[in-house]
Amino acid sequence: MVIRVPLSAIDFEPPAAIPPPTTSNSYPGSSATPAGLLLLAGEYRQAAGLLMGNGRKGVAASYAPFRLNAIHAIELYLSAFLLSVGEPPEAIRALGHDLATRSERAVLRGLVLRQRTILHMRSLSGAREYLVSRYAVELLSSMSQLNQLSATLEEVASKVTRRMQRA
Repeated sequence: MVIRVPLSAIDFEPPAAIPPPTTSNSYPGSSATPAGLLLLAGEYRQAAGLLMGNGRKGVAASYAPFRLNAIHAIELYLSAFLLSVGEPPEAIRALGHDLATRSERAVLRGLVLRQRTILHMRSLSGAREYLVSRYAVELLSSMSQLNQLSATLEEVASKVTRRMQRA
């Protein structure tokens, strides 16, 4: 038996906890703080670690969630660093998911990364691994090695965190 209730009979008000946009041009994240982004980056890093354990040997698609979270965590760590050294949110947002440019800007602003890590981030951007992880299952097996992605994430996380704690 199906009971149909007319929509007019449902009294619904949006939750008060969701604030209205401040302006018609407001953008989520435009008021983000370095500490807030660092917190988010840590959560995505932790999620990536948990998702790595769900991967199945020989099934490249099973590691896609790990890849996506790891790459996103790297992006957030670099964004947190750039915000902390005075880069405007609009300039950071304009970078999109370009880890190569983001890491180069961070290095120019004083973040010290190994050359291998910088080259890997260029490779991640060049191969568009962020998008491949989301949409192109047929390309996943040709992406960077999982241990290399893990190493890049760990280096960026530790160096950004250390540097921001000193500031």
